Amino acid sequence: MASISLSKIIDRFKLENLTPEIDTKGIKITQPDINRPALQLAGYFEHYEATRLQIIGFVEYTYMSGLSEERKEEIFENLLSNPIPVIVFCRELQPDPLFLKKAIEHGIPLLMTKKATSAFMAEVIRWLNVQLAPCISVHGVLVDVYGEGVLITGESGIGKSEAALELVKRGHRLVTDDVVEIRKVSDDTLVGSAPDITKHFIELRGIGITDIKTMFGVSSVKETSQIDLVIHLEDWSKEKEYDRLGLEEEYVDYLGNKVTSHTIPIRPGRNLALICETAAVNHRQKKMGYNAAQELYKRVQESFTKRREEEE
Repeated sequence: MASISLSKIIDRFKLENLTPEIDTKGIKITQPDINRPALQLAGYFEHYEATRLQIIGFVEYTYMSGLSEERKEEIFENLLSNPIPVIVFCRELQPDPLFLKKAIEHGIPLLMTKKATSAFMAEVIRWLNVQLAPCISVHGVLVDVYGEGVLITGESGIGKSEAALELVKRGHRLVTDDVVEIRKVSDDTLVGSAPDITKHFIELRGIGITDIKTMFGVSSVKETSQIDLVIHLEDWSKEKEYDRLGLEEEYVDYLGNKVTSHTIPIRPGRNLALICETAAVNHRQKKMGYNAAQELYKRVQESFTKRREEEE
């Protein structure tokens, strides 16, 4: 099961630790969802998702403030005896002294953020969905071309890295070379990123490792990109027939999501960077409702119809 350390969440969202005596290094978050324990503070604990990140907003805070001391003792004990990984107080709200004492007794860290509850919830859910999404690693190169995430695949030595380098020189942005980490953020979205070790590096046979960020500047690289198109490179074969019209879409499956795919035969003289740019623009046109292949087919059909009418 995917997980992310609480320490990373604290650093990412600049959270203040209200319980420094509790060690947060070993605490992991395993779910991208969060929970606001309003019903639990009212005494309803059925179907309680205690293992989620818990958020206390202004409504929960004011409700707790109005409780009697005996009720606080009962509710706080019932709530904090659950296996809660962490509780975050929004709007710089300070926990009740009894709540703080009980949290420390049960080893539950309390954190605080300046952000409004809704804004913090939206941001942390979006970020956790990416970090905890199902993930696989594939061999390839991911480049952002005109805003389209283009994943270039193929056998080693086919020219993937060289194509990526030429694309970077033409003003596009490298996401990762050699290894692409693909995360399924939703049923419609795949996001690719680079492993920390190889980030911003490209390997060129005969030259070695080059640092793209250092050579071409920060505008030449990108941390992550949605994967919109796959271009598979293969050696040209005379025996194989290649699609010359593009009327039928090909797809490749990653983590259950289908991505439009093109198989590009390689032979001397073919400009891979130009082909990738054209494929990206063509894919973008299709998303905007224009399909060149269908337009050609339409013209051919109209031409046949016109000739028949003239013959008759």
